Amino acid sequence: MKQLLRIGMKPKLAIFLFCMAQAVCAQFEQPVVIESRQKRVSDTEIELVFSGRADPGWHVYGTDFAEGGPTRAGLTLETCRGAKPKGKLRATGKVVQAREEAFNMDVCYMEGDISFAQTLTLTGGDYEVAGYLTYGACNDQNCLPPTNVEFRFQGQGPAPAAGASSPGDNPSASRNGEVPPSAQPGGQSVPPDASGTPPSQEAPGLTGHDSIPSLLNAETGADDAEPGNPSLWQPVISELQAFGEAAQPAGRSLLGIFLLGLLGGFVALLTPCVWPVIPMTVSFFLKRSQDRARGVRDAVAYGLSIVVIYLLLGLLVTLLFGASALNALSTNAVFNILFFLMLFVFGTSFLGGFEITLPASWTNAVDRKSERTSGLVSIFLMAFTLSLVSFSCTGPIIGFLLVEVSTLGSIVAPAVGMLGFALALALPFTLFALFPAWLKGAPRSGNWMNVVKVSLGIIELAFSLKFLSVADLAYGWRLLDREAFLCLWIVLFALLGAYLLGWIRLPHDEDEYDQGGNAVQRPRIGVTRFLLALLSLSFALYMVPGLWGAPCKAVSAFAPPIYTQDFNLSPSEVKARFHDYDQGMAYARANHLPVMLDFTGYGCVNCRKMEAAVWTDPRVAQVINERYVLITLFVDDKTPLPEPVTVQENGTRRKLRTVGDRWSYLQRSKFGANAQPFYVLVDNEGHPLNRSYSYDEDIPAYLEFLNEGLRRFNN
Repeated sequence: MKQLLRIGMKPKLAIFLFCMAQAVCAQFEQPVVIESRQKRVSDTEIELVFSGRADPGWHVYGTDFAEGGPTRAGLTLETCRGAKPKGKLRATGKVVQAREEAFNMDVCYMEGDISFAQTLTLTGGDYEVAGYLTYGACNDQNCLPPTNVEFRFQGQGPAPAAGASSPGDNPSASRNGEVPPSAQPGGQSVPPDASGTPPSQEAPGLTGHDSIPSLLNAETGADDAEPGNPSLWQPVISELQAFGEAAQPAGRSLLGIFLLGLLGGFVALLTPCVWPVIPMTVSFFLKRSQDRARGVRDAVAYGLSIVVIYLLLGLLVTLLFGASALNALSTNAVFNILFFLMLFVFGTSFLGGFEITLPASWTNAVDRKSERTSGLVSIFLMAFTLSLVSFSCTGPIIGFLLVEVSTLGSIVAPAVGMLGFALALALPFTLFALFPAWLKGAPRSGNWMNVVKVSLGIIELAFSLKFLSVADLAYGWRLLDREAFLCLWIVLFALLGAYLLGWIRLPHDEDEYDQGGNAVQRPRIGVTRFLLALLSLSFALYMVPGLWGAPCKAVSAFAPPIYTQDFNLSPSEVKARFHDYDQGMAYARANHLPVMLDFTGYGCVNCRKMEAAVWTDPRVAQVINERYVLITLFVDDKTPLPEPVTVQENGTRRKLRTVGDRWSYLQRSKFGANAQPFYVLVDNEGHPLNRSYSYDEDIPAYLEFLNEGLRRFNN
């Protein structure tokens, strides 16, 4: 705005242009802003510092992980005179290590404050360094294309020794101390803007765009494309916006976490550690006081104390580890092994293998303390005693709940889950105190509680395999491929059904007797138990076709990915016809077909998720393969263009150095978007047929997106 006024533009016109630019820029995500500066370390060393900030939910990938995954940060020195790199680019911010399941590899990234540094040794005399930092950024829904932060710095180094040659005088580019691109085939050496400021991330206000498509076509050798045909590259942002906003993913809700905790609490109520305690506790409060109102008040306070205890537990977990650390732990291979062992031990305990209890000294100490005190403090300590005594039954449920909600990356999710769990656990103490007559109709303690406990044990064992599967994929053991996982689940749920029908008995199961006092080997079962057995056996049969490649979507969130299966009869597979925009559009025009553009990236996590969860659906695969020309464009393709291409975006000159730069520029300039995955349907003239689609694993919504594009194309 100030620059427009400084050049003499009238205020009203300047305000109008400024607002127009803001409106265009608002269509782009700019979640990460990084700036460059130089820092003098000593007389013989300087440091290139790249620092900035990422919006909440976004992270920038670091430098120290293997290739073949997300975009690693890297530094390219196009000019390096009077200086030479010392070591490699390093991430100096708070680096988080995590497992990226979409790429089956460990990665590292930074959230919030972003910082990179590269040390340079000054070799004498004046120095000049120029180049660019490349980084990748993602959130839970989208990834940005690789972004460059260009820089140029000059200064005075130490006086060179007489007759000495400077090893840093070679202005060739270098990347992380490797062979410079200019010394390799296809290398470039492009002087950045003299100001040394990073290129604008704003939306493209294209100038001279008519000449750019033909230039790009000629350089990349798109023989089938029509050279000089600018219409395919013309912006269609307004046409795309007329269809409405892109579909957005429905994230997990805190209400769902609360309901999950509530369900866990109700299940915990039915275990032998909790249910028998309820009538004794309520009777104690009602009998110890002559005033019934006071007894009810004490019972209510007891229930509220339970809520406070478990709510504090949920808050303590996130305060100790932090939301991002919990999310990292949930994807870390070592911790997944620990989660597996924990659930396996708890499940074995539920089956009657052994009893897990906290040290008796803890329970006795709290119990003695409650006897010495009075009032609300005494009631709170009694509730705390219940929490310790019932740990052998509630511990596995609480542990599983906390592990599951940790993947949300939200600091309040564990607390919300524990709130639901505690409310379900505390509700009977309050209700039975208010309505003591209900105690007479409550089920009595018996063998049914052990049935609940054993059933939970089998389910714990089944879910423990989920965490073992994560570690198995991480280390490449291939011990738990999809067939092995499904076999174990089929057997476990078949055994659960057999147990509920009374065909199997375990050590803790009590004998039942008929009216004559004789032990009944196969007791009669109730309708509820029969229906649960029917559900379990049906679920086991449902998974059997998965051994031959059936999707089994009900277990897709737990089972290993389909590519780990050795024997797969599923024909659903989507393959791109073209990886070049101009060639694909020429083919679509010649055959009068609509086009699906898939802007993706090798380092795009959610792109892989969409391909695994949505494109494997036979209906989706059929529509894409038979009705569309699929053109997949990788915005992080590092294949160099024969020569760099200069384009104008919103008045700023930018260099397109690679094929990925070209497709990223196409996405920005034509469709006004810069995040992946990004799916857009166009006719063979390049005009949109429907709104764009981003990351959302809703298969019916994706099918409707595809079919609506076909209807508009045919009409």
